[in-house]
Order: sequence, then structure tokens, then C-alpha cells
Amino acid sequence: MPKPKKRGSNHQRGAGGQPRNVQPFSDEDASIETMSHCSGFSDPASFTEDGPEVDEEATQEDLEYKLKGFIDLTLDKSAKTRQAALESLKSAFSSKILYEFIMERRMTLTDSIERCIKKGKSDEQCAAAGLACLLCVQMGSGIESEEIFKTLGPVLKKIVCDGTASIQARQACATCLGICCFIVTDDITELYSTMECLENIFTKAYQRDRDTNGVSSTHNTVLHVSALLAWTLLLTICPMNEVKKKIEMHLHKLPSLLSCDDLNMRIAAGETLALLFELARETDADFFYEDMDLLTEKLRALATDGNKHRAKVDKRKQRSVFRDVLRAVEERDFPTEMVKFGPERMYIDCWVKKQTYETFKEILGSGMQYHLQHLYNSAAFKARTKARSKCRDKRADVGEFF
Repeated sequence: MPKPKKRGSNHQRGAGGQPRNVQPFSDEDASIETMSHCSGFSDPASFTEDGPEVDEEATQEDLEYKLKGFIDLTLDKSAKTRQAALESLKSAFSSKILYEFIMERRMTLTDSIERCIKKGKSDEQCAAAGLACLLCVQMGSGIESEEIFKTLGPVLKKIVCDGTASIQARQACATCLGICCFIVTDDITELYSTMECLENIFTKAYQRDRDTNGVSSTHNTVLHVSALLAWTLLLTICPMNEVKKKIEMHLHKLPSLLSCDDLNMRIAAGETLALLFELARETDADFFYEDMDLLTEKLRALATDGNKHRAKVDKRKQRSVFRDVLRAVEERDFPTEMVKFGPERMYIDCWVKKQTYETFKEILGSGMQYHLQHLYNSAAFKARTKARSKCRDKRADVGEFF
């Protein structure tokens, strides 16, 4: 991962050694309104080189001074203050490359995140899980990142499996678990263990398929969706022999979720099916699915759905997604997309790449373009590990396109 250039050491400082023009944190600075955003790094577009010249060193020091304050505030006695500090750090981490700053404080950040997930309430746990994702994105793969995941992984799994925790916290931790494992883990055993944890969650949605009238959503559906998407992401970096096992285990059960009355579950199930078919055909060019006619009938119905009881925007989204899913399953086709970032071009030409791109786009938000400019061909997106490189075919290596 690219590191920022070293700054000069001749910058003038004021009394007490504080950077010039940097104000220490006051009570007003620590207010919820102030901490809910960090001006200057909340918008990635503000980092373009157009416009008047600025003192980059002073700006960087100002930013780092603020970030140190937010890190300290994650240990505050007030839950609202901690949560606001976490959100401010998330905003910064998603919109700037802060590798060296984070590297020096990675254990402090890890300890704060662990504490907030263990002891915080739902909103604080969600914010902490989101920050953990961005911490791993910033750090990329490596020994230091593995140490972070060894600390946070068990905590995340515990929340995901805790039926007494809030659904929102479990959902956020399931997403975080998948993303961090995808980026960091160099241990095939840990990869399988994480997938099993997620599998134990989303397969409960299968159990509700009691009749032919469809699957009713429950308050747990959002958790099942997040667990399924995180599991699917990890499937893309599994050795092919493991991929075959998972296909045999789930390909006949996933179609039941297409009848769920929750739009996000239908879409997650459809896109996962498209990805499974893609991987199945990659391992076996003559792959045959015995219930193909029934499946394509379901997919075609969703791709042309005119149900009057569904919102128009939902119907449009569903039809768009399932047209692509149907093409993937029936015609082995994928509509290639091109993503521009700076002078570079990235082509998304398969479901494996689409799944990876959409996952990181979701957590980085508007900062995705900014990160792509700096992380092109970086370890954070290649996610190559010893276990994967020995077992995976190059065509399935998601790192090939980043």
C-alpha cells in the first residue's frame, strides 16, 4: 500500500511544540455536533490538486492532531461521545490514505474498537465494526493486520452468534468479519472457520421455507442478508476443492430464498446464485444443474415482475438485477462494466469481481474513487495469501483486476 511522502522537519511551531495554526481540543470541539463530521476530509473531492496552493505539511499535521483527539475520545465515559468519535474516524479513514499514521497507532485503535464492541450498545457497536473494516482496508494484508484480526475476530464472531445482541450490531459485525477476513487472513483454517460462522447464520433462512407460498421475512432477515453476502465474498478466495463442496451444499437450497418477501434477500440470493454458477462452470466446463428449468423460470419471473403490491422503485431494481442474473445462469454472460478512477480504468467482467467491488464500494462510500487511485494493485485488494496462491486458478484470483 502506498505510503505518504515524508514531510520536512523545518515547519515552524508555536509554544509548547504544537503545530502552528492548530487549536487544541476545547469542550466545544468535543461536542457531538463537531465530532459528527470532520471538515476537510469528509469529502474525497476536496483532495484534488486543483485550486490555490496550500501548506500541505500544516494541513497534514492539523488533520493528524484532530485524529489523535478522536482516538482519545473513543475511551470517553460518554457513549454518545465515543460513538461520535468513531464516526469521525470512519469519515477520515474512508476518504484519506493514512497508512503511516494508523500503523503507529494500530494497537491503540484495535483496543478501542474491541472495547466499544464488547461494552457498547447497538449504535456504538455498529460504528466500531465499521471502523474495524476501514482499519483493515487502510492496513492491507500483512503481519500487523493479522494481529489486528486475531484480536477482533473472536469478538466479532461472538456478537454475530449472540442472540441477545441487537440485530443491527450482529449485522454490522457479520459484514466486518467477512471484509476483515477477506483482506487479512493468511490462514486457510481461519478462513473456513469464519465462513462456517457466517453459514450458521444465513442458513437459518432456509429453515423458514416450509411451504410453496414463499419465505416470510423476519426481523432477522437483515442479518441473514449480511451474513450471506459476507460468506459469498469469502467464497471467492477459497481453493477450488472447497468451492465445489460449497456449491454442492448450497446450490439447491439458495433458490428457495428467491421467494422471500424481502427485496434485499431476493437480490442477495440471486447474485449469490449467479456467482456460484460462474465458479461451478470455472471448475467444470460441462457443469450441469438438474433443476435448471425451474430455476430459470423463477429468475425470469423476477426479471419481469409486475406485482402491483410492490413499490415501483423496488420493482425496477429487482428487474434490473435479475435480468443480469438470468443472463449469467442461462447464457453464461456478464455485462462488463468499466470504472474510471483518475487516469486508470478498471473492468468488472465477472460476478467475482462485481461482488468484490460492490462490497468495498459499500463500506468506502464516496471515498471509493479516492482509495482506488491510491490502492491500484495494492495488497488490500489483491488479497493474495499463501493458501490461496497454491490452490486457486489465476482466472479466479480476484486480485488480478485490482
